[in-house]
Amino acid sequence: MRILVTGAEGQLGRSVRRAVERGYGVASDDYLFTDVAELDITNREAVLGYVADNHIDIIINCAAYTNVERAEEDEERAHMLNAVAVGYLAEAAKRNDALLVHISTDYVFMGGCCAMLTEESNPQPVNAYGRTKLAGERTVQASGCHHIIVRTAWLYSEFGANFVKTMLRLTAERESVRVVSDQLGTPTYAGDLAEALVGIITERNFREGLYHYTDLGECSWWQFAKEIARLAGHEGCEIVPCTTAEYGARAARPHYAVLDKKKFMTTFGVSIPEWRESLKKCLDELQA
Repeated sequence: MRILVTGAEGQLGRSVRRAVERGYGVASDDYLFTDVAELDITNREAVLGYVADNHIDIIINCAAYTNVERAEEDEERAHMLNAVAVGYLAEAAKRNDALLVHISTDYVFMGGCCAMLTEESNPQPVNAYGRTKLAGERTVQASGCHHIIVRTAWLYSEFGANFVKTMLRLTAERESVRVVSDQLGTPTYAGDLAEALVGIITERNFREGLYHYTDLGECSWWQFAKEIARLAGHEGCEIVPCTTAEYGARAARPHYAVLDKKKFMTTFGVSIPEWRESLKKCLDELQA
């Protein structure tokens, strides 16, 4: 198999590369890791040419415009990367009879109260980022290509900028930090998702469709920050809860967006860890 990974310099792309290099499943020289310098996925001709010339069998699309706040002012650019470019990948997959594995987000949902969201739940995004990611999903589904769409949430890792690394820094530097307490979801370690994706490919378990994958459990951002500080030994910093309104973010967020993972676990035979367990694993990696 020839496997193209886009967005290879992002935290999920780098986590996929590490999973492959560490021999998770069956490591393969057939993985081609690209980012914008090697392949600009917003260039249709470049995408079609690259996939055909390299005889790609599977595309794992880790590329995305993920800055939720900036997307409110730059929705056109977010739409280009999260929807239009995804359409080019889907077109290339269709032309070459390849499988597109596309990563989406819990932010396609409005997020109601206390009910876990299944793949059949009605998407109603409340911000520009969510709208563009939902448009990407629908573009893939309408393309007719072989596809697996995986929605995830609250992704973090050892790589790049993310909530965990920000909280590690702030709780080490400050006496107190304000964190939103009225948004609930599930932190997801990118290493877990990467291993799940590589496992699907290794086992050739290409059961097409829409799936949810996060780590298990749920918490607020405030509870997440408290656990980060506790595990890091930064308990001298007070984590102060605040509401979304008090925090004053530009983009609206879903208040309860916990994804139901049963379909993914059943279909692919994957055991998913609890979020606290995976957070500790990430912090151990950062300290190694």
